[in-house]
Amino acid sequence: MSLLNPGPHPIDYMDLAFRQAEAARDRGEVPIGAVLVDPGSGEVLAADHNRVEELHDPTAHAEMLVIRAVATGRKEKRLPFADLYVTLEPCPMCATAISFARLRRLHFAARDPKGGGVEHGPKIYTQPTCHHRPEVIGGAGESRSAELLRAFFRERR
Repeated sequence: MSLLNPGPHPIDYMDLAFRQAEAARDRGEVPIGAVLVDPGSGEVLAADHNRVEELHDPTAHAEMLVIRAVATGRKEKRLPFADLYVTLEPCPMCATAISFARLRRLHFAARDPKGGGVEHGPKIYTQPTCHHRPEVIGGAGESRSAELLRAFFRERR
């Protein structure tokens, strides 16, 4: 079964995002994974993980990479048909990109009181300057994500 062509069986998209996060961890990247899905067809449009270190790019967050991949591939700047699954609450940069891409729904696992931009920090979607607010569903897989991140940073200290 291919990650991007999962076949006829139901898919746990957050689990796919966690597999991406584990791949990031194994490559020495902060373990955050994202999956962009067409909920109508169930198709996984893109899956990736943080690649900041690998690409020497401070914007190479998992969310940014999957949005770029699909938008570029389809030659569309807006993806209102897509749902994003990510293992950590998006930072302000990624939350803004999600709004600009007009994603339909955002699912995230762990909340991020220090760096988040959705439920914490600037709360991008509550700002009057925010023109698109996706439906937000947070907390599914929170403990799994938190433990993955804690273990990653514990090993580096």
